[in-house]
Amino acid sequence: MKRIRTLALLGATTLTAAGLTALAAGTAQAADVNVARNGGFESGLSNWSCTGSSGAAVSSPVFAGTGALKATPAGQDNAQCSQSVTVKPNSTYTLSTQVQGSYVYLGATGTGTQDVSTWTPGSGSGWQKLSTTFTTGPSTTQVTVWTHGWYGQSAYYADDFSVFGPDGGGGTDPGPSVPGAPAALAVSGQSQNALTLSWGAVSGATGYYVYQDGVRVKTVTGATSAQLQNLAASTTYSLQVSAYNQAGEGPRSAPVSGTTTGGGGDPGPNPSVPKHALTGYWQNFNNGATVQKLSDVQAQYDIIAVSFADATSTPGAISFNLDSAGLGGYTVAQFKADVAAKKAAGKSVVLSIGGEKGTISVNDSASANNLANSAYALMQEYGFSGIDIDLENGLNPTYMTQALRSLAQKAGSSFVLTMAPQTIDMQSTQGGYFKTALAVKDILTVVNMQYYNSGAMLGCDGKVYSQGSVDFLTALACIQLEGGLAPSQVGLGVPASPSGAGSGYVSPTVVNNALDCLAKGTNCGSFKPSKTYPGLRGAMTWSTNWDAKAGSAWSNAVGPHVHGLP
Repeated sequence: MKRIRTLALLGATTLTAAGLTALAAGTAQAADVNVARNGGFESGLSNWSCTGSSGAAVSSPVFAGTGALKATPAGQDNAQCSQSVTVKPNSTYTLSTQVQGSYVYLGATGTGTQDVSTWTPGSGSGWQKLSTTFTTGPSTTQVTVWTHGWYGQSAYYADDFSVFGPDGGGGTDPGPSVPGAPAALAVSGQSQNALTLSWGAVSGATGYYVYQDGVRVKTVTGATSAQLQNLAASTTYSLQVSAYNQAGEGPRSAPVSGTTTGGGGDPGPNPSVPKHALTGYWQNFNNGATVQKLSDVQAQYDIIAVSFADATSTPGAISFNLDSAGLGGYTVAQFKADVAAKKAAGKSVVLSIGGEKGTISVNDSASANNLANSAYALMQEYGFSGIDIDLENGLNPTYMTQALRSLAQKAGSSFVLTMAPQTIDMQSTQGGYFKTALAVKDILTVVNMQYYNSGAMLGCDGKVYSQGSVDFLTALACIQLEGGLAPSQVGLGVPASPSGAGSGYVSPTVVNNALDCLAKGTNCGSFKPSKTYPGLRGAMTWSTNWDAKAGSAWSNAVGPHVHGLP
């Protein structure tokens, strides 16, 4: 999508009663250590191995200290730099690094369980943190951790590389001893959905971790207090804090309890999504398209995706902030009433998470549960029927699946779940996005892939197709239809006008021809599927606002065609 947002997703799980009892009794826990060596590249490339001659230690730019890694892809060399770390079997480790440059990857192999990786397309000249987790197998004592760039791209930089987890006996970089446990915890500022936690400073600490019901939910630097948001009303939480520095994390504090105030209400049942549906993204901002209130959204749209959710200071938590000023004084009360009115008219209003620059990380159970909790709180507050996943920086299928299933369990059977992956995300069933869609197939409403801003792609027949044609739409949709998704879970996502995307706009006639080709076997181009898919869900557009700017030509042409499919 075309809205710039930056998100960081979180999670929270519930500790068992036995676990809380153990924590209250002060059960000793071994502090995590950084088992990587020379992660700051202060000693050049010591402990590191880079492919070919791609890697070098540099003094600028650096994230911290005096050194960093610079690695340059060349030809078939993606400039991978790696080291082997000593780990403990059956243990979980957090792998992270600061990176700079285009298309930078981070991962671990030889874990003994599931190898992991994450990546970023880059964020200009600034540093960006990449992070993921892995769990070792029952006999694993060595794991290879790595970072690399991509073919044909310029040099990338990495710094502050760490692998935090139980000490595997291989030694760590020298540094200070771990700090002690914080004391004097106090809870204040209770509200329906938030609590404020404060604590005493700990000597030698560079930061603090805040735990909610036994799960780390916030990292704090430069302060000894934190606000916990997106909590459930009338709920008691067990809270702890630990201090950390270069040597690792110290012991957690004794737990204290905090209870939110009462409130909330039932937003009412969600309408069912029709067999053939039209989806439109509604812009909560003014970027030159027609400014709309939700009540202005054209009647042809069956699913309205509100764009976008916002990040909060709590890692992973999402919120929604109506741009009242940018939308001409549109109030929250009016917005909530319009959501209710759309639902009364049989429409589904979902909250979209992501966007063109949305950077969301759900790489562990904590972040997965916090995404589910915060999204459900917003569904209750505003009456949203569900959520839309529009992540354009990759995702972890294991933990995103956990988050979506947890949210669906809270929301009930009328929960609406939509996705808007890029074409590259759905080229293979082995991709993270495709894996997630298949893993939540029983609760998934529709995948409206974005058939734009992508260039040429492979179709299901192995041929390359260029965007902007009937063949591009049908041959790429065929991958999803034959890859395991039901026809009712496949929609065609296109721009409403040439202004809605950088490339890939097609006329409504082309969209309707592609729908006919897939559903009825007529109006095809050179590619014709081997069978028809009459249950095809429909089409999606970015956005209802750009559609309105063009006189609603897109929805007036495509909407009736979608609704008239067999």
